[in-house]
Amino acid sequence: MIPVYPALVRFYFVILAAFPIWLVGQSDDDVFFIKKIHTEALSSDSSYSLLKELCTRFPGRLAGSHAYLGAARFMEQHLSGMPDIQAYQQECIAQYWDRGNKEDVYFTDNEGNRWDVNALALGNSIATPVQGVYAEVIEFQSLDEVESLGPGALAGKVAFFNRPMAKDVIHTFHAYGRAVDQRSSGASVAASRGAVAVLVRSVTHLKHHLPHTGGVNYKDSSLMIPAVAISTIDADMLSQKLLQSTVLVYIKTDCRMVGPRSAPNVIGEIKGTDFPEKIIVVGGHLDSWDVGQGAHDDGAGCVQSAEVLRILIALNYKPRHTIRCVLFSNEENGVAGGRTYADIAAGKAENHVAAIESDAGGFSPRGFSFDASPEMFNDYYKKVSEWLPLLEPYGYQFEKGYSGVDISPLKSQNPLLIGLRPDSQRYFDFHHNENDRVENVHPRELALGAAAMASMIYLIDKYGLN
Repeated sequence: MIPVYPALVRFYFVILAAFPIWLVGQSDDDVFFIKKIHTEALSSDSSYSLLKELCTRFPGRLAGSHAYLGAARFMEQHLSGMPDIQAYQQECIAQYWDRGNKEDVYFTDNEGNRWDVNALALGNSIATPVQGVYAEVIEFQSLDEVESLGPGALAGKVAFFNRPMAKDVIHTFHAYGRAVDQRSSGASVAASRGAVAVLVRSVTHLKHHLPHTGGVNYKDSSLMIPAVAISTIDADMLSQKLLQSTVLVYIKTDCRMVGPRSAPNVIGEIKGTDFPEKIIVVGGHLDSWDVGQGAHDDGAGCVQSAEVLRILIALNYKPRHTIRCVLFSNEENGVAGGRTYADIAAGKAENHVAAIESDAGGFSPRGFSFDASPEMFNDYYKKVSEWLPLLEPYGYQFEKGYSGVDISPLKSQNPLLIGLRPDSQRYFDFHHNENDRVENVHPRELALGAAAMASMIYLIDKYGLN
């Protein structure tokens, strides 16, 4: 029997007041259990303690690195240490990229002035020649500007992509989406017009001296040139200098693609009592860039996913479906983990009911996004919308939209794909830079994200989606 305390009674009636009358009778147990999930999450420091150990022991977890392999063993051991969980590593092969020696980048102007900048090679970038590149800088605001030029127009030049993230867009991931093409595709576009390298403004709203790395995607192996990110402050300064003078840049990088390496996914699961063959996935990606500690991106999502299992076990909840925590490999520079997981699942004809991904930082949860194949989406969304009154008292809202890189390869297998949506306003302050450290994650916000996902999994597990 659950003891009844005055504060809990008040909470109970506040929540019930928000419900349609027809929903109240069948939701009493759900109200109390979702409250218990949040209480358990907030009363424990397990998620933050786990994140701190993961990030301090295994920072810079590029897929295939020693740090990544150590993190995979560590998380497998953590999951296997919980009762009723079967934990294992799922073999995955990823292309390993190595940054090498620190980047050397400086600018000179017509008057002979020189200023050094802190720069980061973009992930998967090729290196400069051993002697480096020293060439004139030409500024652009878009890929279209470069594509409008004739062949050879940038011969011997360095293209500088300087389009900032839009400040007037409320959803920062939308602002990021409008700016990130210059980082991912700028090198290929500039190379097609003869450029010898590219500089890219860091994709963040924050004005600071830290460069943000991220992946570059070469579209043609014959058009591969070095790609380097500079900070927003340095980008603004360079842009101002270009209004006054010709500017030359020296770039020397030592990065290289090493080749295929083992980078396993890590899996831990609780077998379902009624439908063990039906799987609900919760996960994040274990790899991170080689700068900072990968705390928000995506250590937070990994420990939240593990915490979901811990919470359900602590509450003695026996899931009807199999609940599977998947810590994916290689999201940052290849998505080998997500694709490998989906391929193996398809080969085994596994039945995935739903998959939830946390890869938007360890900030306060604001709700969930939902996606599915077109033939399934409307029925799924109608079903989950019935549960919104249970979650609205915690400040959670639902939206339709893309739900995650690593779970997206499962879409053809017709599960409901769900993304945890935290407050996004500060995420890109830390994204892919040295400041993505555990001290910049708030323990309470981290725990609330785990509670939100555990609540959603509880509802899917109890009621199904059909």
